[in-house]
Amino acid sequence: MKVTVLVGGVGGARFLLGVQQLLGLGQFAPAHTPVGDHELTAIVNIGDDAWMHGVRVCPDLDTCMYTLGGGVDPERGWGHRDETWHAKEELVRYGVQPDWFQLGDKDLATHLVRSQMLRAGYPLSQVTAALCDRWKPGARLLPASDDRCETHVVITDPVDDSQRAIHFQEWWVRHRAQVPTHSFAFIGAENATATAEVEQAISDADIILLAPSNPVVSIGAILAVPGIRAGLRSAKAPVVGYSPIIGGKPLRGMADACLRVIGVDSTAEAVGRHYGARTGTGILDCWLIHEGDHAEIDGVAVCSIPLVMTDPEATAAMVSAGLDLAGVAA
Repeated sequence: MKVTVLVGGVGGARFLLGVQQLLGLGQFAPAHTPVGDHELTAIVNIGDDAWMHGVRVCPDLDTCMYTLGGGVDPERGWGHRDETWHAKEELVRYGVQPDWFQLGDKDLATHLVRSQMLRAGYPLSQVTAALCDRWKPGARLLPASDDRCETHVVITDPVDDSQRAIHFQEWWVRHRAQVPTHSFAFIGAENATATAEVEQAISDADIILLAPSNPVVSIGAILAVPGIRAGLRSAKAPVVGYSPIIGGKPLRGMADACLRVIGVDSTAEAVGRHYGARTGTGILDCWLIHEGDHAEIDGVAVCSIPLVMTDPEATAAMVSAGLDLAGVAA
């Protein structure tokens, strides 16, 4: 079976672990057995990507790579396990900005390799494949595009009350989404295209899953890349989404703050309606919500199950329920 998942952030990476647990891939593959028939492809958000201190940082790609490769920090859910921060500390002593961005020493090596390859002319998808040779994630990680498509946020500057756009990283990490916010803009989207590998991963899939990632700045940023939404709407495979909202709030991150900016309520039903049904103008065939939540969406099959990703086994059960709802056998 070919499984394609749209992911972003820590929650998306953990969701991929559940897919691997269910299918016996990656670190969950049985030892000393031939590679199975299942294929897992992740289409990963690049809206968070930014140049920091002269290196290209791709937070969501790296979080997926480290998580599936067994090297992620288990407490933070991102970055390297047993990380040190000597380079960041020294940059602060030099007074170099930005001083609010966490750049670990081991993580810096990844960014240096990526930046060197990008400057040599390699596209981001090839760079990501080369980095994955070191981590062996047990899945194909595809950036949503090889082109720039960064998320920027229009805010009211707390210093002079003017409106200006800042990179998503500054809004998210420095301001913690606690400044007056007006809109999101996906800079470069008008000139970006989905890669041929991304288009094929959608068209060839037996099932397509939307991880319970931020619907605005993770999944939404992926959908902003021209060709991806159209590919989902025309795909032969069912599209199954998972609500990131449980009991009216996200379990982690600030999806509620993002949804508020675009005028969508923080409920499982509202997010499902935001994605919409493929029978209309949307992208969903099925929508999984947490037990106790409610959603009625015309043209979308809805099922309530436990959606808390406490461990890969619990997440695998979520994935299995989605396959069952879509009528796809693992």
